[in-house]
Amino acid sequence: MEATQAPLSGTETVVIGLIVSALLLPSATWGLVQHFQTMAHEGMHWAVGSLSGRKTWWIELKPNGDGGTRVLPDRGFGYLVVAFAGYLGPSAFGLGAARLIQFGHIIQVLWVGMLLLGLLLLMLKPSFGCITVPVAGFLIFLVLKNMSQRAEILAAYTITWFLLLAGVRRVWQRGTEAGDAGVLSDRTSIPRLIWFLLWLAGTATAVVIGARWMLHPAVQA
Repeated sequence: MEATQAPLSGTETVVIGLIVSALLLPSATWGLVQHFQTMAHEGMHWAVGSLSGRKTWWIELKPNGDGGTRVLPDRGFGYLVVAFAGYLGPSAFGLGAARLIQFGHIIQVLWVGMLLLGLLLLMLKPSFGCITVPVAGFLIFLVLKNMSQRAEILAAYTITWFLLLAGVRRVWQRGTEAGDAGVLSDRTSIPRLIWFLLWLAGTATAVVIGARWMLHPAVQA
């Protein structure tokens, strides 16, 4: 594999973004693909919990697209950061992928994705995620093993757009009823609406930044 790969054109990048948007908006297709968004959401709880010195006991992914992460101790400012980070998880991973694309490390998006899915699998308790996480990893493996470099690049852009846009989709869907908003509101007395607006602003900003990075690559075709 080459150290860097030539980026897609701006038109191709935008078209992929529009196609992904079309898949995320309808409830029928969102009901299926939201499982992949939940992986990133719960994975971010785990990552931030680990960075804050906390122990993640398990991660659960449910058939309805919900999930849960048990992080202890569940108190203190660090835990508030853990609770807040989940809804920014897909956007954060999407920004990381967009940055790799910007500097031409496009196929590495797929390898990093497989690595993160493997780590997530190790933390899962017996749940629906024991099916969805291996399926996601296997799909990426098939692309890497059997597809052309062009197809791998298209897959990397698709995953990146999905993470960026799914972050906004999930925040908007849950609104002020998000479970994490309830936790944060109870612990801080800050209304749920404020947490919702912060998540919405964060995920929307990530889309703008990520799109800019993909549309203005440092490595030229």
